[in-house]
Amino acid sequence: MTQPPPPPNQPPSGGFGAPQDPPPGFGAPPPQGPGPAYGYPQNPQNPQPPQAPPPHTPPTTQPPGYGYPQAPGQYPPPQPPGPGYQQPGYGYPTAPVQQPVPPQGGGGGKLSAQMRIIIAAAVAVVLIVAAGIWYAGSKDDPANDAKGPTGTSESGGEAAGGNAPDGGGKEKAPANTRAKVAFQLPLPKVDDLTNVTGSWVTDKAYVKTGVESVVGYDIAKGTPLWTTPLPGQVCAASRHVKDNRTAVVFEAAKRVPPKNFQPCTEVGVIDLTTGKLLWRTSVTSDSGDEKAAFDEVTIGATTVAAGGLDGGAAWDLATGKELWKPQTNAEECEDRGYGGGEGLVAARRCGRIDNGYLLIQNLDPKTGAPLSSYKMPAGVEDAGIVSTKPLVVAADVGDTAGDGSSISDFFSIDEKTGKLKVKIAADAERYAAECDSSGVEVCHRVVVGNNRLYLPTEDHEGGGEYGNTNEIVSFDLTTGKPTSDKAEAGDRYSMFPLRMDGGDIIAFKQPPYDKGGQVVSIDGATFKQTVLLENPSDRSVRDAEQSFVLDSAEIIYTDGRLFIADHLFDAPRDTSTDRKAYLAISFTTR
Repeated sequence: MTQPPPPPNQPPSGGFGAPQDPPPGFGAPPPQGPGPAYGYPQNPQNPQPPQAPPPHTPPTTQPPGYGYPQAPGQYPPPQPPGPGYQQPGYGYPTAPVQQPVPPQGGGGGKLSAQMRIIIAAAVAVVLIVAAGIWYAGSKDDPANDAKGPTGTSESGGEAAGGNAPDGGGKEKAPANTRAKVAFQLPLPKVDDLTNVTGSWVTDKAYVKTGVESVVGYDIAKGTPLWTTPLPGQVCAASRHVKDNRTAVVFEAAKRVPPKNFQPCTEVGVIDLTTGKLLWRTSVTSDSGDEKAAFDEVTIGATTVAAGGLDGGAAWDLATGKELWKPQTNAEECEDRGYGGGEGLVAARRCGRIDNGYLLIQNLDPKTGAPLSSYKMPAGVEDAGIVSTKPLVVAADVGDTAGDGSSISDFFSIDEKTGKLKVKIAADAERYAAECDSSGVEVCHRVVVGNNRLYLPTEDHEGGGEYGNTNEIVSFDLTTGKPTSDKAEAGDRYSMFPLRMDGGDIIAFKQPPYDKGGQVVSIDGATFKQTVLLENPSDRSVRDAEQSFVLDSAEIIYTDGRLFIADHLFDAPRDTSTDRKAYLAISFTTR
C-alpha cells in the first residue's frame, strides 16, 4: 500500500563492517537511504455503527469472513437484501435492521416528539449491545472456527489432537523478546544498479554477497571474518544450503563502461564456514560457440543446477563434476530453471513460441532423467516452484492475476506420478503471495508444510481507528479446500510467512510507522502465535528498519537473531530527505 512519508530524519552515518558507537536509543548508527517509512497511518475512517441482529435465527451456513480461503462452489450465492437493509460496518453480521415502531397512545393519541426520540435512543442502545453480544458468540463467526487462538501469546501450546503433522519447531521464545541492534552494514559505493542477491547464516557467521565478493561477518558483532573475491558481479544465488555450502552465479570479468555488464556464465560453490571458493566452472551453450548464461541457481539434494534462456546445466555439489549441460531435444525442450531443496524439479519449456507449453518435471538429481512429468495448462508461460517435496507450483494462468503477483493458481502435484492432485485458485485481490516475473525458484511470502499451503491475505481495514491488517491462512494440498487456520496480524500490522520450522510457521510482522517489526512462531496445530523477537520502536531504529522494502528484502530469522538485507541497490540520490541505507542490519535478543 502507498503511505505518506514521515518527516525527514538524518541519522548519523557508520563505518563499513564493524559497528560504531551508537547514538541514544539505537544499538548502532543507521546509515542513510531512500524511501518513506512503511505503515504510516492513513486518515481515520468514519466509524460504522454496528447493526442489530435479525429477529430470526441466522442461517447456519455463511461465507467466511475476510481472510479465509474460498473454494469454488462451497457456499451458496448471496441473496439480495430485503426491505430495511442497511450497509453494516466492517466485521459486523450482515443482517437487515428492523426499525422500531413507536407505540400508539390510548385512544389513538400519538406520543410527543420528545418522547419518541427518547424511546428510539433507548432501543438503539439495546440493539447495539445485543448486536455485539450476538456477533461475539455467533457460531457463524468464522473466527470461532479457527483451530486455536489467533492472538499473540507467550507459548505455543498444542491442539487436542497433538502436534502438527511435521512435528514441533526448534525456535523458542527467549525470556525477553525485546531486541536490540547487533550491527549494520552500510551500502558499498556503486555507480550503477548492482545485484547483491544472497544471504545465509551459519552458527558463527552471517554471509552476504557484496560488490564482486561474498563476505562472512561475525554473527554477533558484524566484523568481517573472511572475504571471497570474485572476478565479476554476483548474478544469482541459491536460497538453499547443503553441508554448509551454497552456490552462486557470477560474471566472468569486471564491468567496463559504457557497457557496464558482463554475461552471467560462471557457477561456483562457496564453503560458508571458511569462505573458500571450492570450485568454479562454466559450460558451452547448445550452439557450442559461446558460454551459456544463467539467470538463477539452486541446490537440490546433492546437485547444483543453474538455468536460463540458454537452457539448464548441473554439477555435483562436492566435486563440481558436470552432470548435464544445455541441450534441445526433438520437441525443442529446454530447462528454463530449477527448484531445489530435498528434491530437484525442472521447469522445461517445449515447442515454438507461438504454440509452446511448459512441463514440470521431477528429476533424478544425479542424471537429470525425469522421474515424473506434468504438463501445465495452456496459457501458462512461466511457473514458480514453491516446494519440491511436496511438489507445489505457482502460475498465472492466462494472465488472469492482473496484479503483478504472477499467481492466479497453485498446483499441487504428485512428484512420483506427475498427476495433478488439485489446483487451488488464489484470487489475486485476496491473497498476497508473489513470484518474480522471471525465473523459477522466485516465489516468496508463501511456504509449504504439514501438507498445507500457507499464504498471507492482502491488507484490508483493521478494527482500530485507522490502519490496515491481514492474516495468514492455509489450503489443504490433497483436497485443495481451505482450512480453518487463521493467524491475525493485529491492527496496523501486516504479516507474511518466512519459512517452516518443523510443523510451525515462522512469520514476520511488518510494523506501523511508530513500532518495530516482529518475528512470531505460529503453532502448526493450534495456530497460536508466540512472539520470538520485537524490534525497538525508537525513531532512529524504525528509520533503519523501514529503509528496506520489507515485502521483498532478504529476511532471515534463527535462534534469536533477525537479519534484514537488500538484494538490489543503485547509486545514492543526492537529496536532503533521503535516509541512510543499509546493505544489511541485524537485531538480536541474545
